[in-house]
Amino acid sequence: MSTQPDPRTGAAVKAADRAHVFHSWSAQGLIDPLAVAGAEGSYFWDYDGNRYLDFSSQLVNTNIGHQHPKVVAAVQEQAARLCTIAPGFAVDVRSEAARLIAERTPGDLDKIFFTNGGAEAVENAVRMARLHTGRPKVLSAYRSYHGATAAAINLTGDPRRWPSDTASAGVVHFWAPFLYRSPFHAESEEQECERALRHLEDTIVFEGPATVAAILLETVPGTAGIMVPPAGYLAGVRAICDRYGIVFVLDEVMAGFGRTGRWFAADHWDVTPDLLTFAKGVNSGYVPLGGVAISAEIAATFEQRPYPGGLTYSGHPLACASAIATIGAMAEEGIVEHAARIGADVLGPGLRELAERHPSVGEVRGLGVFWALELVKDRTTREPLVPYNASGEAGAPMAAFAAACRTSGLWPFVNMNRTHVVPPCTVSEAEAKEGLALLDEALTAADAHTV
Repeated sequence: MSTQPDPRTGAAVKAADRAHVFHSWSAQGLIDPLAVAGAEGSYFWDYDGNRYLDFSSQLVNTNIGHQHPKVVAAVQEQAARLCTIAPGFAVDVRSEAARLIAERTPGDLDKIFFTNGGAEAVENAVRMARLHTGRPKVLSAYRSYHGATAAAINLTGDPRRWPSDTASAGVVHFWAPFLYRSPFHAESEEQECERALRHLEDTIVFEGPATVAAILLETVPGTAGIMVPPAGYLAGVRAICDRYGIVFVLDEVMAGFGRTGRWFAADHWDVTPDLLTFAKGVNSGYVPLGGVAISAEIAATFEQRPYPGGLTYSGHPLACASAIATIGAMAEEGIVEHAARIGADVLGPGLRELAERHPSVGEVRGLGVFWALELVKDRTTREPLVPYNASGEAGAPMAAFAAACRTSGLWPFVNMNRTHVVPPCTVSEAEAKEGLALLDEALTAADAHTV
């Protein structure tokens, strides 16, 4: 693909965007979207000839990188054969995608309900849990993100929930473990785990166990901060769910399909949920696709009773073809194993080295190609570099850091006072080291705001 400058075309693309496209999560008059001319592998580029190393994987979804030839070819071949068919029909490409996903999910999650993305997967998982149990409430964590549709946004724990929060959606939030900013005054991972589980069980007891349908957790929270759970926490949640007859739902929309160096993040802790949601990495976002992997027990609830949910594009042939090709490429090319190695040998050590040199780095945490740097004003007090949910002038230090990244040719994933290091699972060792060097340079902009 050409990276030759073509600023006139770029200006036309941007003008058309500004005239007609309404962007998500944005004040429309305050944004200046980059006009993208193309992408390949770990890079994308604009019409001015600037090339960016994609340390965001877009929205942490291009797990196999941009324009993987096997997936592009699979979509083209499927389009020539059968572009679309309603979800009520049996189609080879749909059943094969479901089989390949079920083969990799933990335990007996062998039935797959397809959606168009992660938020719809969460919506349907919650509906299944409520119908299966006959109970109304769902517990989810603060510091979480589960999507922007009606139920999913109420389940979300971060500030994007606030404008849409009805406070009547049957959602109860609780604190999940996060030792660096412990809500439990813990001094070790063991204490954090024990106190977080006690807090969760207390919440259930005081809400009324017979009213709680499900506990929903991101296996490793993504946008909210990539907080890897302490050993024993997910197993403890599983035990609590079993004790009270509660459905355990793991949201693997961001953490799944190789991102943490395993097919699913749950594999790190040998925990099997009752329902597991996925999207993003299942086909690297090449065609919209998500879904719910369903246990045998919950699937049996709807054996003779109709499931009251569905989507016109559920299991869309083009999306399923891209998923088959993506999973095939990941298996054949050892992409999951590669992500684990890059995390253990390059990203983890490299980020910890950066932390030693930069006073703005308060903590490094992550797995595979799923890392976060917690940026702080003061390492001793752990005061965040910018206040919680900062905007405008209050958020200027993080804006300066992000601008320094982009100027150097690194495209970051920035949220609140964190930068997430989330390149494609296919990122090469040389590309990962290039990104670390660019990050090293950009962190001086954050260091300027430390005490």
